Amino acid sequence: MIERSDDPSLLAQETQQARANFHWLVLDIALFGLAMPATARFLSVYAIRLDASAALLGWMAALPSLASLLTSTMAGWWRSRHTSALQALRLPALGFRLSFLLPAFTPFFPDDWQTLWLLATATLPSLAAGISSVMFLVMMRQAVLPTQLTSLLSQRSLAFNLTVAVATLGFGTWLKLAPFPLNYQVMYVLAFVFSVLSLLSVLRIRLVMPADAPTPEHPPQNPWRSAAFHRPAFVAALVHVTFFSILAIIPLRLVDELGADEGFMSLFSLAELGAAAAFSALTNRIAARLGNLNTIALGMAGTSLAGVVIALAPNLPLTLISAALSGGMWTMAGICLFGYFSENAPSESLTRFTTAYNQVVMLSVFVGPLLGSQLAETSLSLTTVLALGAGLRLIAAIIIRWQRAGSLHKVGHVPLMSARR
Repeated sequence: MIERSDDPSLLAQETQQARANFHWLVLDIALFGLAMPATARFLSVYAIRLDASAALLGWMAALPSLASLLTSTMAGWWRSRHTSALQALRLPALGFRLSFLLPAFTPFFPDDWQTLWLLATATLPSLAAGISSVMFLVMMRQAVLPTQLTSLLSQRSLAFNLTVAVATLGFGTWLKLAPFPLNYQVMYVLAFVFSVLSLLSVLRIRLVMPADAPTPEHPPQNPWRSAAFHRPAFVAALVHVTFFSILAIIPLRLVDELGADEGFMSLFSLAELGAAAAFSALTNRIAARLGNLNTIALGMAGTSLAGVVIALAPNLPLTLISAALSGGMWTMAGICLFGYFSENAPSESLTRFTTAYNQVVMLSVFVGPLLGSQLAETSLSLTTVLALGAGLRLIAAIIIRWQRAGSLHKVGHVPLMSARR
């Protein structure tokens, strides 16, 4: 870490290093985006090809968050054993990236075990993600100057959506043309290579901002006892539970009921990503006019409409409207959600507050998918379950919108995007 000083030469050195860090962080997310579709877009389709049930798909979406929640409690202890957040990130980040490699071994297991192995490949690496996600967010804030964060987040979001779109299209085409299951095995090995290259980019970073160390003037705070943390935590829980309540069963609707194949799943993802890229560039302007909470409410209302569209769509082309609505509105809500938390998190207790926030999100992402998947196992049709989930999203939007006026926080900060890194 560069020592901070008023010396002009040291300040110039700090600025130069921050610019280099900016470059490595954008390259990191671009390479990570090339790997992401293998698990985020196609793991559930792989499981469906192996006759996974709705319940198992729900557990695949939920258990990784529970695993991350359990290990995130160790983030503070893990950070204390290392000289910096960057050093503390190395081993957990590599462990998390095994989620891209382990599915490649699925065909080597007996048929009855293959879907369970896919569940394990989604869950076990998430034990490392509980620590790496906290360390990454802390490290990112310490890697660039405060004036660079807005531009960094914008460029990272754009780079991520573009490379995920490219990889989704490429992987989808490959999966459709190559024989099963070799097509999936090759995809996961390639995704693992991209993910490791992204980590190597992160390891080129040299931190420039002070560590999040308490001082006598600013003693450490307990987020669970902080009123400033309670409301962002409530909003985060509400948003994630309702959004993820039907996310895991959407592939079932597309594949089993409407006949989607890997090629169409690529188009569906491209519609999501295109809208996400557009709204990542517009969100700061929207939030500047509406405020974070109102923007989150607007985003959740949009995801509710997306749920209605996919529930009622009589054919696959119309589901692309739902994909675009979901991708754009969720991106807008997600950026402002962490921004709402970030403006309430004191810098001297950043690791503690970020850990607590991640725990709330992880628990919510664990609970949410189980709601929809368990309903899908009943006599209710998928259309009904999707409509119920859309209703929950709309209720969340209404609750967030009608928060007391005194609780609203205008945008006067730099939002950070959470990711399991």
